[in-house]
Amino acid sequence: MLRLTLPCAAGLLLAAPFAHATVRLPALVGSHMVLQRDRPVPVWGWAAPGEQVSVTFRGKTYAASAPDASGRWQATLPATPAGGPYELTVQGQNTIALTDVLVGDVWLASGQSNMQMPLKDRPGGYQPVQQADQEIAAANWPSIRFFTVSQTVAYHPQAEVAGTGWQVCSPATVAQLSAVAYFFGRDLHQRYHVPVGLLVSSWGGTPAEAWTSAEGLQALPVFAPQIADFARRTTNLNDDQRAYETRQRELLRNARAYDRGYLPGGQTWASPTLDAHAWPTLALPGLWEGAPGLANYDGVVWFRKEIDLPAELASQPLTLTLGKIDDADSTYLNGVRVGYASGYNQLRRYPVPAGLLRPGRNVIAVRVVDTGGGGGITGEPKELLLSPANGAPGVPLAGPWQYQLGLDPQLQPVPPVPGGGQHAPTALYNGMIAPLQPFALKGVIWYQGESNADRAEQYRTLFPALIADWRHKWQAELPFLFVQLASFMPAQPMPTESAWAELREAQALTLQVPGTGMATAIDIGEAADIHPHNKQEVGRRLALAARRVAYGDKKVVASGPTYASMAVAGNTIRLKFSQPHAGLAVTNGPALQGFAVAGADHKFYWATARLEGKEVVVQSSEVPQPVAVRYDWADNPNGNLINKEGLPAVPFRTDNWPLSTAGNQ
Repeated sequence: MLRLTLPCAAGLLLAAPFAHATVRLPALVGSHMVLQRDRPVPVWGWAAPGEQVSVTFRGKTYAASAPDASGRWQATLPATPAGGPYELTVQGQNTIALTDVLVGDVWLASGQSNMQMPLKDRPGGYQPVQQADQEIAAANWPSIRFFTVSQTVAYHPQAEVAGTGWQVCSPATVAQLSAVAYFFGRDLHQRYHVPVGLLVSSWGGTPAEAWTSAEGLQALPVFAPQIADFARRTTNLNDDQRAYETRQRELLRNARAYDRGYLPGGQTWASPTLDAHAWPTLALPGLWEGAPGLANYDGVVWFRKEIDLPAELASQPLTLTLGKIDDADSTYLNGVRVGYASGYNQLRRYPVPAGLLRPGRNVIAVRVVDTGGGGGITGEPKELLLSPANGAPGVPLAGPWQYQLGLDPQLQPVPPVPGGGQHAPTALYNGMIAPLQPFALKGVIWYQGESNADRAEQYRTLFPALIADWRHKWQAELPFLFVQLASFMPAQPMPTESAWAELREAQALTLQVPGTGMATAIDIGEAADIHPHNKQEVGRRLALAARRVAYGDKKVVASGPTYASMAVAGNTIRLKFSQPHAGLAVTNGPALQGFAVAGADHKFYWATARLEGKEVVVQSSEVPQPVAVRYDWADNPNGNLINKEGLPAVPFRTDNWPLSTAGNQ
């Protein structure tokens, strides 16, 4: 009998070297894995037709089902208490022995970049979490194991998935692990003293519909055309995506051969003598996808703007700032290149030597290269400026710019999915969630929503549909815990509408789904970084929700004050909150902040607010007859209402006036 041992560290499927050695396992079933305690555990793999397969675990042997038409077999291990390490042996014509198997709690951690963000990434990636080096050095938790799924997309649900293999948590392995998943798992392990398995399947910048199956999206007909298109496909989405990217790279790598902006005689479209008056215009800053002919364009666009300079500015050194550009740029003044950079999140600041500009007419030209997704000059309007070093007023550059496509759209390959397959409905479910079934889980933690922020009303249906879909596929009412979007982007001086606030509201409404819990992160975001660095607190708050929802500890306070009701009293509104046993408190100063009130005209003004026992009383001199209150209703609010446990109040609005976001279907 041939005996094969699979070392977990490889995380790969090993092909048997002999024809009769046919039993194999998915990458997810390997040494060092954690199996879910206290419930039946499926173990599966593939074998030859008619082959008899058995699984031996803790001294007992269990027969597997006969291989089906695809060769798949499955055995079910009985409910087992936490413990280990154990050996698990799969026996067919060959034998596979897995070692160091633990039994504990297994959590699936999924979502977009804030779930993907590791403790400490490679240079050029995410910024590390707070105190990353200290956290990594202390990460000696041999009973915490993790498996990170390789990012992949698919037209149809896949049977297998690649990944890191199950790794034992240590300072040598933990740096690239999802920070949220790690801090969540560490908290639960320290509290319940059982092994914890973390199954991480995440991809930055992805929408919720990409993580939902075709069956799960049936209630949202807006996605039906894309789903139908996928159903007709007979090729491989990964292969199609790679072929497209290869051709696109060829075009961009040989830009001088293809780019129409490079003219005979060494001239370019940046030349000040070029007559560009017939070029169309586009308001900058902004992504170019909204312009005619640029909806799905990835390539080269030249932007031009003519400015008039007074003599005193033209005669001195200046600084040209353009904010952020997606992805790379070459920037010219009067045909002379003054700077170039690459990176969608890098601020562009280019020095302009005295003498390059002249009094009167001057031409700024920016050649922008976009390799995928959105493209354009994307910073803040105030960042587009030509300014002197002495602090005197400069020349604002935001507004209309002329533009022209450098690469002929006819040369551009057609992407299998505009913007990348990871954005398409079902693509990530098919490639990164379906292959994980039926691995037994304790529950799910989820950090996503940024990519759906412009479709908050739709998210009210989409997110519950995703939860129901995963529960149906796993045939279990899995506890589903999620993070509400943190604060982000510049603070606004006056109350205003906010797509992010509306998405947070959609997330909070999802708590109506049984078995769900939410970690509010409104107080730990960062204006300039969509990825908050304090992932320790995010993990802790998710663990609080887990203790209450998944572990049944109803005494734990897992949420901050949550709006319950309001009553108008003259020119004031009195607000009541649920979970009063936790008490109300104020952080960051004695005065309550973040409240706004409106009258019947729907116009909101900042309010003064005060605590009165278990209630908050709000009013504004601008609103003598208030009818509605909003709290932390902004992209980046400054609210400071907490409970005695230090958890922030959940953002809310009492009005039900129409949502402002577009594109909801």
